[in-house]
Formats: sequence, C-alpha cells, structure tokens
Amino acid sequence: MLQELAIHDFAIIEDLELSFTTGMTALTGETGAGKSIIIDAVSLLAGGRGSVDFVRTGAAKASLQGLFDATSNPRTAEVMATYGLTPDEGTVLLARELYATGRNLCRVNGTLVNTATLRAIGETLVDIHGQNEHQQLIHPETHLGLLDQFAGASLAPLLTEYHTAYAAYTKDMAALHKKQANEREWAQRLDMLRFQVGEIQSAALQPNEDEQLAAERDRLANYQRIADALNDSYALFSNEEANPLDLIAQAMAKMQGVAALDPAFDSIASTIATAYYGLQDAQGDLSRQIDELSWDEGRLDDVEKRLDLIAQLERKYGATVEAVIAYGQKAAAELADMEATEADASGLDQRVTAQHEALLALGATIHTARVKAADALAAAIHQQLAALYMAKTVFTVHFTPLVAGELRADGLDTVEFYIQTNPGEAAKTLARIASGGELSRIMLALKTIFAKTDGVTSIIFDEVDTGVSGRVAQAIANKISQIAMNSQVLCITHLPQVAAMSDHEYVIEKRVAGGRTTTTVAKLDHAARVREIARMLAGEEVTHLAIEHATEMLAMAAKTKASLRA
Repeated sequence: MLQELAIHDFAIIEDLELSFTTGMTALTGETGAGKSIIIDAVSLLAGGRGSVDFVRTGAAKASLQGLFDATSNPRTAEVMATYGLTPDEGTVLLARELYATGRNLCRVNGTLVNTATLRAIGETLVDIHGQNEHQQLIHPETHLGLLDQFAGASLAPLLTEYHTAYAAYTKDMAALHKKQANEREWAQRLDMLRFQVGEIQSAALQPNEDEQLAAERDRLANYQRIADALNDSYALFSNEEANPLDLIAQAMAKMQGVAALDPAFDSIASTIATAYYGLQDAQGDLSRQIDELSWDEGRLDDVEKRLDLIAQLERKYGATVEAVIAYGQKAAAELADMEATEADASGLDQRVTAQHEALLALGATIHTARVKAADALAAAIHQQLAALYMAKTVFTVHFTPLVAGELRADGLDTVEFYIQTNPGEAAKTLARIASGGELSRIMLALKTIFAKTDGVTSIIFDEVDTGVSGRVAQAIANKISQIAMNSQVLCITHLPQVAAMSDHEYVIEKRVAGGRTTTTVAKLDHAARVREIARMLAGEEVTHLAIEHATEMLAMAAKTKASLRA
C-alpha cells in the first residue's frame, strides 16, 4: 500500500506531499489540472521511463519519493532478496531523482539501484492502468500465467512436478546434444581435461606457495652473504676491547645519574636506554639466527625445481598460483560431468526419450486442468461483465496446440483471452477490442477477479471510466469499489459516480502565481466533497439543485458500499 508520496520540481508540481490509506481514493479536478502528472510520478517510482522533460522549468532536478507498506505482500520481499535488499520493518521506500542534465538516480530503502531493479521491485507494489494501456491483461504472453494463477491449488502441484521434470530433461538433452554433435571433439575434450586435472592435482599447489618458495630460494642462494653478515655483526657486539654495548651502558649510567636535574637530560637518558635494550635484543636475535643457520644444497635444487614447475603451470593455466588452482577446480567439475555422462552414455538416449514421454503425459494432465480452470474463469468473467451491463459479451480462453511432441517450460499450452462483444460478431483478442469503454469494463472485470491473487498492494486507475456514462458509469464505480476491498485503489476520474463511491477524495487544481503554473492537491471533507461532486455534475455553475443531487449521490454511494462489503 502506498502510504506517503513526495514530489518536488516535477513538471508543474513544485512541492507536494500526500498521505494515502487503504480503500478507494479518488483524484478529481478540472481537465489539465495535473491529475495524470501524479500518476506519472508514481509510474517513475515504479521504474517507468524517465525524461528530462519531467524536470520543472528552471530546476536542476526533479525528486520523487514513495513509501510503501509491503507487509501483506511477500512477493516484494522475494524480489528484493534477489537483489540483496530487504524491506525495512515491512516498508519499502522508493526514491528517484531526474536531473536536467539527463542523469538518473534510483534508490530502494536508501540503496542505489539501477532502473531495471527499481522496475522489478516497483511492479510488485504498483499496478497502473490507463485509458489505452491495461498492462498485463492485454498482453497474450501473460494470459497463461493468469489462468494458472486463477486455477490456484488445483494446478500448482502439477506445475511444480512438471517444472522439476522439465529441468532434468533439458539438462540431459543438452548433454546428449553436446555429445552427439561431435564424438571426436567429445573424446578429445575428455582426454585433455583428464590430463589437465591430473597435472594440476599432482602438483598439489598451495595458495601463495610461489612467493614463499621465492623467498626461501633467495635465502639459500645467498647463504654465504647471510652467514658473513650474521657472524661479523655478532663479532662486533662481542668485541672485548671495544664492546659497543659496554660503551652505551656507560653512557646510559652517566645520563641516568643526572636525568632528574633536567627534563632534557631525562629524555636523552631514555633515548640511550631504548637504544641499549634494542641492541641487546638484536644481539640475541643474531645469536639465534646463527644457531639456526644451515646449508642444504639439495634443498636449493628442490626449491628451484618446484618454482620451475609452478612457472610451467602458470604459463598453461593462469598468471598466478591461485588462477591455476581455480582453473583446476573448474576443469575438474567439467570432467566430473562429462565422465558421469560418459558412464551413462548407453542409457542417455533411452532416459531422454522416457523423460520426453513422461512430460507429454504430465503436460496433457495439466492441459485438462487448465481447460477446466478456463471454463470456471469464463463463468466468473461473465458474472462480472453482467454487473457492468455487458451480459451478452462472451469471454473465452483460446488454446493453441503446440506442434506434436513439442515441449515448453510451462507445459503444452499457449493461451489467449478472447472477447465477443456482440452476438453474431467474431471473437477478438483483448488487444483488438476497439471501444475504450468496453475495454475498460473488461479490464475491470478481469482485475476484480485477479486482484485477490495478484499480490500488488496498490492499483491505480487513470481515467479508465472514459467513454461511459449513466448506469454503466455507476457499475464501473461499484466495481472499482469492490476491487478496493482487496487492494488499495487510487482512481483519477471525471465521473461523479466514481468519485462518490470513493472512501477518500482529493481535488487537484492548477494555479498561476508570479508567472509560474503550479499544481496543488487538497483532501476533501464531506462538505467539500459535496461541492466538488456538484461541480462534476453541473459544470461551471454549481446550482442548489446540483448540491442536492451531489448530497444524495454520496448518501446512495455509502449504502451501495455497505452492501458490497457486507
């Protein structure tokens, strides 16, 4: 559910903050006041295409923020998780900035994301329906998913079983095709992988081993220099005639005797003491290194050979020891897959054939279940259309069979929704229905049925009531109110019947001040709603009769809503 919407320097909107709640909210106002601009803002927050034209004239950027409550929509959390995101205590904050320079920044709960990620998350939160675009409902590629969604629990286990079996089938088919494509290449690749894996594994490389061996080689190769340096240095410390430690100890004792007389003397004494004890430690270290010093000509040869082997492997498989190890792991995984396929090669053909036949049988069972669900869906749609004064309209689910033996990831069916709006006419696809009023009503019928299972928390209708009036307008108003029982609904409308059925109403007005046009939005109380609906009924001059009519319309709407929600 959309809770808060903040808009800054967007088109003719300078600053606007709106709060929304559950139920049906109507957005009304004169044509051109900027109602659709608010919907454009929500569309951009949901990942719609941006443009510098949206930035208010003279502004550096347009800023949009929308706070959504997604606690009742687990699909949002699932989609966010795929991008490493999570709702913040059930809420999702979508933010977008459009700069006049063309720069575009998107954020989800404060984290920068690209537009594709914003769109993927936004689609789980908002479903926008306009006059000429009804999103997924008119796109044939979505109809199969909608039918399966309507079928629900009666079909879900079969689809899960099919998807699992299809995944195993496609994996085995890929292996079979790869093997059959070129038997010689298969054998050559198998031999090469065995050699490479064996060579790398026999080397038993360890991370950073080359660096450690290089350091050991340098130490062994410079044994004499190291031995001379250690022995000569230790000899200087052990000189009986002029032992530097004795001389420094004498100086330390002298300065410690006067250290209390002046801070400068104390500092000098401390410096000498630090040097003395440090040199004592160095003498001890020299002694230990001399004791541990050893020469092993054979070890130097071993180290040189080991480094030579590593260099050869790096020339073949990677620039570093780590890269060679990674290549060996990847090659070992491929080898394991190929050997498994090789071991089972004799039965791979038979297994793929058996899998294909099993999927065809399971797909046929799914088809039967879908046909049954399609009949139930058609009946439900007819009931909804009858309430919208389209009782003679016929809704059908058209199944197109696949080529014999063909399999798809979602079964054996291609479906598309068809509508026959008048008796004697040919049935047409939803996308080919000419009348905007008819399409709006069909969309509302479908949305009424699917709203319970869509999972979308906010549904926006942008003047979907265009082209209708009278009792049809009232039927559309009732239907939108019914949809609002399961999802939050925001509705831009010019029809007083629709506005009256809303639970909340905002009026949008355009004003000119200081040579600049701005859009303002105000939430209406009951008295203000009466005046606004009277304006929608009467036009420019609001009469006393119009006021009475508006008052009666609101009262009747309250009764209708109570009966719908009883």
